[in-house]
Amino acid sequence: MLLTVVRHAESIENATKHTSFYQDPRPWDSPAAHALSRDLVGLTPRGYRQCLWLRAVLDDLVGRDPYVFSSQYRRALDTAELALPGQDADVTALLNEQHYGDATYMTKRELFANWPECEVDRQARKHLWRPPGEGGESLAVGVFGRAAAFVEGLDEGVPVVVAVTHHTAILALRSVLECRPVTELVDEARVRKTPNAGVLVYEQRGRRFHRIGAAEPDC
Repeated sequence: MLLTVVRHAESIENATKHTSFYQDPRPWDSPAAHALSRDLVGLTPRGYRQCLWLRAVLDDLVGRDPYVFSSQYRRALDTAELALPGQDADVTALLNEQHYGDATYMTKRELFANWPECEVDRQARKHLWRPPGEGGESLAVGVFGRAAAFVEGLDEGVPVVVAVTHHTAILALRSVLECRPVTELVDEARVRKTPNAGVLVYEQRGRRFHRIGAAEPDC
């Protein structure tokens, strides 16, 4: 099996994170903030250009008939549709972004003012931090568990798979696929994240996956 993991193309949230979505005080309640993140945040013009780049790159890497998975988030769905036209994505919550619960779109100042007890984990042990409120999940437990379930559920009879997902889910997927600690990958991501529209390619040999390639957009 060839498994290609793709981070969604640049979204409006990525481009305007500090001037729009993370206002202080936050203008939305927690359910509205999460719904906004999941259902409404689309791609920027740059994100559309990245999808055109992905279309050509994925055609070269995986051909024209991969089995496509996408998270439930609008930005991932749009990326899959534009980068892989004509391929209906199998939409799964297993590839969703980390759910930040009541902390969705909160600045750190606002978060720590409301839940001071979570400051140490958020600052020093981000992989173990579980955001407060309904649905909140840690990277090392919640997101990792979903990533492991996704990989375990892959049909070995499907030769080529593309998974369109998010930064935190990619950290968890890499931990599963590369047999590396989440902490190590979090430390690397502090220096440099997988960029929007970044591509990681893995080949399954026996019961193990091996990374055999990667690509990044120049736009």
